[in-house]
Amino acid sequence: MVVADEQAMEAFGAELSTLTGSRCVIFLSGELGAGKTTLVRGFMRALGHEGAVKSPTYTLVEPYVLSGKKVYHFDLYRVIDPEELELIGIRDYFQEEAIFLIEWPERALKLLPQPDITCDLQVIDSGRVVTLRDFRS
Repeated sequence: MVVADEQAMEAFGAELSTLTGSRCVIFLSGELGAGKTTLVRGFMRALGHEGAVKSPTYTLVEPYVLSGKKVYHFDLYRVIDPEELELIGIRDYFQEEAIFLIEWPERALKLLPQPDITCDLQVIDSGRVVTLRDFRS
C-alpha cells in the first residue's frame, strides 16, 4: 500500500491499532525518516493518547496505559550490542499482557519474541510503501 503523507501515515497507524488485542508484538522496520514514529503516533492517538509521541531513542522504551491496554514503544536504533537490552530487563517486558511496538527490531532479534505483525516502511518519491504481514493464525 502507498501512504502519501504524514496524515495518511497517522491514519494507517490508527487503523493498525484496531488489529491488536490485549497482547501483540509489532515490528516496525524502515530507514530513518520512513515514518515509523508517525505511524506509532497515529496508533497511540487512536487508543486515546493526547500528548506528544516521541521516539524513545535514548530511553529505549516509553510505556503507556491507554484504553485499559498497556503499550510499550521501543526504539532500538541506538543499540550497538543487543546485550545492552538485558540491562533494562527487556525479557521481563514480554512477560506482560501488552502491545509492543518495536522500531528497529533487527538490532536485537535474538532477544525479542516472534512478531505477530511486521510493518516495513519504504521511502519512495510519492510517499511511503507500507508492507504489512500478519503472522497470527
